[in-house]
Amino acid sequence: MYAIVNINGIQTQVTLDAVLEVPRLKGEPGQSLTFDQVLLVSKGDTVAIGQPYVKGASLTAEVVDHLRGPKLRIFKFKRRREYRRRRGHRDERTRLRVTAIQV
Repeated sequence: MYAIVNINGIQTQVTLDAVLEVPRLKGEPGQSLTFDQVLLVSKGDTVAIGQPYVKGASLTAEVVDHLRGPKLRIFKFKRRREYRRRRGHRDERTRLRVTAIQV
């Protein structure tokens, strides 16, 4: 059984007990969150496709922890002008473990 769910603007294919990283969500580690924007649910040979969402379907996930993504380095320059700017950025991420998929 798998589902495609929209979590915080990111569409992700998930299965039961899957661990995934999404942009930071409010919630403490150990807390359970429910997402109802399920776009597709597949169970065996049956597939339910939502228009836009599957009615009555939801996904329950537990917050494992909060972390920061990989460092992105931004470098811009203008040739022959001695102009150089270096910046870095790291996204805040939330790691989730899928505990249940309800149809």
